[in-house]
Amino acid sequence: MNAINRLAAVVSLASLLPLSALAAEPGTVEVTHWWTSGGEKAAVDTLRKQIEQDGFVWKDNAVAGGGGAAAMTVLKSRAVAGNPPAAAQVKGPDIQDWGALGLLTNLDDVAKANDWDALLPRKVADIMKYDGHYVAVPVNIHRVNWLWINPQVFAKAGAKVPTTLDELFAAADKLKAAGFVPLAHGGQPWQDSTVFEGVVLSILGPKGYHAAFVELDEKTLTGAQMIKAFSTLQRLGTYMDPNRAGRDWNVAAAEVINGKAGMQIMGDWAKSEWTAAGKIAGKDYECVAFPGTQGSFAYNIDSLVMFRLKDENDIKAQNDLAKVALEPAFQTVFNQNKGSLPVRQDMDMGPFDACTQKSAADFKAAEQGDGLQPSMAHNMATSLAVQGAIFDVVTNFLNDPKADPAKAVKQLDSAIKSAK
Repeated sequence: MNAINRLAAVVSLASLLPLSALAAEPGTVEVTHWWTSGGEKAAVDTLRKQIEQDGFVWKDNAVAGGGGAAAMTVLKSRAVAGNPPAAAQVKGPDIQDWGALGLLTNLDDVAKANDWDALLPRKVADIMKYDGHYVAVPVNIHRVNWLWINPQVFAKAGAKVPTTLDELFAAADKLKAAGFVPLAHGGQPWQDSTVFEGVVLSILGPKGYHAAFVELDEKTLTGAQMIKAFSTLQRLGTYMDPNRAGRDWNVAAAEVINGKAGMQIMGDWAKSEWTAAGKIAGKDYECVAFPGTQGSFAYNIDSLVMFRLKDENDIKAQNDLAKVALEPAFQTVFNQNKGSLPVRQDMDMGPFDACTQKSAADFKAAEQGDGLQPSMAHNMATSLAVQGAIFDVVTNFLNDPKADPAKAVKQLDSAIKSAK
């Protein structure tokens, strides 16, 4: 067979193959996450659309429930099987644990090309690194210590927006007397501990909070102020719906939005539900710091860790995800939907609502002193094992009306020691 005949044979065979077999397959980026509520889904869809617009394939692996616990179970099983996704929603100290396993990829080239060191607050950048190298990309900063209020419900009850714990209880009493659920809440461990950490931050202050949940200081964990924190949590429980067991946080948020309840103690992702419902900050709802925590900012940073991949096209898709996550256009749309604060330091806050603008100002103020503290309830302050131990003690205490606060602090200290 001469050269011309051989070429003709090749062309003839090629004509029988689908075009996809001739063209390079686009890279795929699989993302494991727990952004599953209405507002959160709208937020993550903005990321998916941009990745697809860049010519890559987005493979969604959303796992609902447990404030991320269910997603972490899935991720661990995938990693053990040697089949981790390209990216996964992993936060705080857990990034270091995954890095230590040698499963994460180095993002320094992407970071340098896009000037991450200049764009990110130093504290945030350090969390995203393992052994001095970027292995994760942050997408936002959440403030956890928020109190969400329906002003129409407050007006009907004759209640005033609280700034102290005493004022919070006074407002709750008026709401209860007027026939409203004072405090909307979902009976899940992470939600219970979200309320508890707000109480601890209010009573112990940022230094005491840090000693308890970051340093795990025994004296602080068993002291009189921690006993007071448990007593306060117990009192707050009397204003919650007794049928709250297993309720998702967004269902509790809907109770405030729909006027059944007056307040909710929850991070700023709750705002995504108000936004999805077409409500306007400052008019249809109010956001204030959890009473007694003005000047403090309990933070929760959503971030995507990147796992080692072999396929070059998939690596390109992964790098595109890392790049897009910090671009101004995505940061604006994502955080407007998510209710959180853009992580870039150079963002124009004009397009954001009053709650996010206040969050940005409070973050900068807290950053100057001790006010900026990692959220225990949201995987930022300690290991999952220690966090789980705290969750168990707090939830068991809150669900037992006869629980003894003095006994609870001893149980908390003992549980943390066992989990270390």
